[in-house]
Amino acid sequence: MTNIVVLIKQVPDTWSERKLTDGDFTLDREAADAVLDEINERAVEEALLIKEAQGGEVTVLSAGPDRATDAIRKALSMGADKAIHLNDPALHGSDAIQTSYALAAALGQIEGVELVIAGNEATDGRAGAVPAIIAEYLGLPQLTHLRKLTVADGKATGERETDEGVFELEAPLPAIVSVTEKINEPRFPSFKGIMAAKKKEVQVLTLAEIGLDPSIFGVENAASTVTSSTPKPPRTAGERVADEGEGGKQIASYLVGQKII
Repeated sequence: MTNIVVLIKQVPDTWSERKLTDGDFTLDREAADAVLDEINERAVEEALLIKEAQGGEVTVLSAGPDRATDAIRKALSMGADKAIHLNDPALHGSDAIQTSYALAAALGQIEGVELVIAGNEATDGRAGAVPAIIAEYLGLPQLTHLRKLTVADGKATGERETDEGVFELEAPLPAIVSVTEKINEPRFPSFKGIMAAKKKEVQVLTLAEIGLDPSIFGVENAASTVTSSTPKPPRTAGERVADEGEGGKQIASYLVGQKII
């Protein structure tokens, strides 16, 4: 294996409050704690397992503002060899198509890529389309939503689980795959890995440096636009049931009344 690239993304922590900005209704990323998306940790882990078995190099690629460096360092501390950070203010508010176009162009700058691994969907958007869009832009085969991945003999094979059953997929390399939470359990960075990550190479690129026109990105050029938003209502107090022998019936009646059962 010459080179594996893992697509990673920094997202607001699921335990933090998420809200939209007042101006353009994009996600207010400064209002919440930011973390490396958990599904990306699994993507990095899968790349590292392949590297440990077959050799090669793991590069992580992320698009985001300065703050995304923290997520990149987390991936490097897990064992990735180096990173590319696509950092350009023009990307703010870009949709899945624009983001995929930029990431595809950045991938084109990396020599010897045989496999690209991504999570199946980010927790801050849930579009679940970026890996497939990138594959279309680059003209590469795609194996998406995999719960199992094997790389051998110049091809990638995997299992995709759906409501209809489990399907076996296969594609020649180079290829793009996306993985689900069932793919593995990611490792915890060791102290040695954390210290080593501080010295690893992080190449920062702008859109112009990868041959793209910044004016075609951003909120103004996105295919979809949010024009208004309504905050979710505050949480109300629940209804307490004092069990004096009829508690079960009262709960059942409440659930029926709420059309839960």
